[in-house]
Amino acid sequence: MPAPDSPPRLETTPLPGAPAPRERFGLPDQRTLVGWLFVFRVVLATLLLVRAAYVWPRIGDDSLFISIVILLALAATAYGVLLLQGRATRPGSFSYLTQALADLAVVTALVRVSGEASTVLAALYVVVIAAYALLLPAWASVLVAAAAGASYLGAQLLAGAEELPAGLWGQLVVFGFVFVLVALLAERLQRQVTAQQQMATELSRVRFEAGEILRSIKTGVITVDGTGTLAFANPAAERLLAINMQADAGQPILERLQRLAPELHDAVVAGIRRGERVARGEGTVTRPDGRQFPIGLSTTTFEQEGGSIPAVTALFTDLSELKQLQELNLRAERFEAVAALSASLAHEIRNPLASIRSSVEQLAASANADEDERVLGRLIMRESDRLSRLLGEFLDFSRVRASNFSAVDLHEVALETARLVRGHPDCVDTVLEVRGERTPIEADEDLVHRIVSNLLLNAVQACRGAGRVEVTVGRAGRGEIPRGRTIEDPVALVVRDDGPGIDPEIQERLFQPFVSRRPGGSGLGLAIVQRAVEAHRGMVLVESHPGQGARFTVYLPTRPYREEPA
Repeated sequence: MPAPDSPPRLETTPLPGAPAPRERFGLPDQRTLVGWLFVFRVVLATLLLVRAAYVWPRIGDDSLFISIVILLALAATAYGVLLLQGRATRPGSFSYLTQALADLAVVTALVRVSGEASTVLAALYVVVIAAYALLLPAWASVLVAAAAGASYLGAQLLAGAEELPAGLWGQLVVFGFVFVLVALLAERLQRQVTAQQQMATELSRVRFEAGEILRSIKTGVITVDGTGTLAFANPAAERLLAINMQADAGQPILERLQRLAPELHDAVVAGIRRGERVARGEGTVTRPDGRQFPIGLSTTTFEQEGGSIPAVTALFTDLSELKQLQELNLRAERFEAVAALSASLAHEIRNPLASIRSSVEQLAASANADEDERVLGRLIMRESDRLSRLLGEFLDFSRVRASNFSAVDLHEVALETARLVRGHPDCVDTVLEVRGERTPIEADEDLVHRIVSNLLLNAVQACRGAGRVEVTVGRAGRGEIPRGRTIEDPVALVVRDDGPGIDPEIQERLFQPFVSRRPGGSGLGLAIVQRAVEAHRGMVLVESHPGQGARFTVYLPTRPYREEPA
């Protein structure tokens, strides 16, 4: 008995479509048993023919009977073979009764020709009764047993003896006893066969369902045996790890796993060497094409049949979209906190700032003020105006709410905004192009204008002179939205520039307030974009690599969710 904490044994269950394992023991199936009966009958018919030829001068009137029996045996055998070859299903009881009568006729003729009805050849009746008790239902088996007894009794009567042998009735009792015993055993075996067939059918169904599940799930599943060779990999594992099950099955896999996913390799090796299991872990996959993505993984160990080194099955999932959603949620929480703080600070500072500006303006305009005081006053007023505008942006950021919904053509908004941005001083040498088709949505038009204008101006300023900005508007393709996020009938606004790209450190914080990739920027433009998109229950994503430009994608619902008034 294995230790309580030992790993479970690994049962080598073949996949759907694989040949079933052969049974080690058991009764032959019905077709095989019938085939043996055919051979048994042909052998008996041959013995009958040889015996009849040997005693032919003495058999007299029995010659016709023997000839008919031999022809009947051959005809019944040919009929049975054709029946088995031509039918996929099991022959019926009538067909088996016909075969049983042929066998009884051959046995009776052989006993008759032997000259002594009480010879050991009478035991052949027992063989026939037992064989057909396994093939026929109870009522038909009774007919075969009765026919065997009648045939043997008839052979005795035709022998011409003045008295029946003393052992005749004992042999008939043996016939009955054998029939009852074999019939009971046959019924029990039939129940076992039926249960076995049901179990095999259920096992096939479970195998099929398990195979379908393993083929369809997006979680990668691999099994590595105790020698470090690949035993199984489902399609998701092939896709995530860039392996081929048909080519790599039975090949060493640990070295490749170490290059592809070091954490997954370490978990598998720990399972093989020490039987350790990983309930929840994370790692990184680096594919041969250079793509990297995070994975969540878990492992379990199985004791292989006939071996002491456990096999390991690992399950792993691409966490890229989950990490992206977590970042979006964290970003939204930060925005809410910063928005509340910005609104509070703006209100607290704006009124005192207005008082300071008014006082300085009056002092600078006083007749007693000299030139230096007037210059200093104008400087203070200019900086006060700049701070007032910045506070206004803070308030705009904190007050982003989608409240005035109306029919808006996102493509038309992009065209209008592009015409305005082309007149900006930073867009003199930049080519700004808008593509797409009419894209009607229901949204807050003012917020949509702010989304598009901030993204376009951000892209133009990122080009820093000569460059190209492309805007694409249209329906979002199926599968573009990350898993775990639902947007009803989404549309997409894509703004792509060929600027210097975004530094990875800045990209992680790009949508946070006061973070800008442009020197001198306030860092609120993209934060306002994020707030406005979230107000429509949409999402904004950014893709960029240093030196390869940037791509901003905004997904908005066609009909946004509205909160019911309390």
